[in-house]
Amino acid sequence: MAAAAMLARICGPVRGALRRQLHTVYQSVDLPETHQMLRQTCRDFAEKELFPIAAEIDKEHRFPAAQVKKMGGLGLLAMDVPEELGGAGLDYLAYAIAMEEISRGCASTGVIMSVNNSLYLGPIMKFGSKEQKQKWVTPFTSGDKIGCFALSEPGNGSDAGAAATSARAEGDSWVLNGTKAWITNCWDASATVVFASTDRSLHHKGISAFLVPMPTPGLSLGKKEDKLGIRASSTANLIFEDCRIPKDNLLGELGMGFKIAMFKLADMALALESARLLTWRAAMLKDNKKPFTKEAAMAKLAASEAATAISHQAIQILGGMGYVTEMPAERHYRDARITEIYEGTSEIQRLVIAGHLLKSYRS
Repeated sequence: MAAAAMLARICGPVRGALRRQLHTVYQSVDLPETHQMLRQTCRDFAEKELFPIAAEIDKEHRFPAAQVKKMGGLGLLAMDVPEELGGAGLDYLAYAIAMEEISRGCASTGVIMSVNNSLYLGPIMKFGSKEQKQKWVTPFTSGDKIGCFALSEPGNGSDAGAAATSARAEGDSWVLNGTKAWITNCWDASATVVFASTDRSLHHKGISAFLVPMPTPGLSLGKKEDKLGIRASSTANLIFEDCRIPKDNLLGELGMGFKIAMFKLADMALALESARLLTWRAAMLKDNKKPFTKEAAMAKLAASEAATAISHQAIQILGGMGYVTEMPAERHYRDARITEIYEGTSEIQRLVIAGHLLKSYRS
């Protein structure tokens, strides 16, 4: 009993501190002052610069060049890039807040911002050399230039390990051949991160990443896709026909491309953490004797969708090994199905959430 009492005295303050920290995350009024100022700046920009043109540029499939330039001046195109490289030097919370506000103003502009920050600059900041960062990051922070990310292919989707695009070493160059599909920002980009096979016999371990300037000889663009949404952001194929780039344009090490482009694991982690944080939020509201029905429904729905998505992705990653009964992945896949049914089906959870949202809007 004495040991239990001592443990309770130690753990009690820890749990209290944890609840306070999580409460801070979920209550916007407790955002640090810097982040509150950033949110207001982005909200003002969206209302002044994006709301008035969003419908027009969507209808015309027109890239918002002037607005993107202004966003560069605000530091929104390179949010977590250090100031010495021309970025804003902010954290991921700042990035998330800015993305939310910009996307409220214009979803297309939010996508343009996201691709430059995360898909183009992100890999270079993590895997690029000092020289590559100076050349391929700094010019892409001000809004004068934006980048894109070329992973998907017509027959392989976003499966990096099945890349048909090839890169062969030839003297002091790499020569790229193949087609990349559904590439966001490509018609307006000045560079792209491209994934290509440098050794097909190694499968996913033979995938490498390259930095390719745009335009460049041997690289052509397909027609702009006529999309249902996000129409002010261009989407098209990149077609490589004996496209020659310098040897120094290899990003990271040879064969590291699969690691750089590992989106399935990223999606799994995102689904898991989202469900966890929603669950914690509902629990904290209940602990504090506040209404929590909507939040509990959100947590239940997020958890069931995360379980289904993660088990599905696990089987995709493992391939045939994930499908056999000797491996736990197939059991998890079967078990996940019940999470969409018990304690209220996913459809019921959506009705609960919608009902509470409508009630809040009416009040």
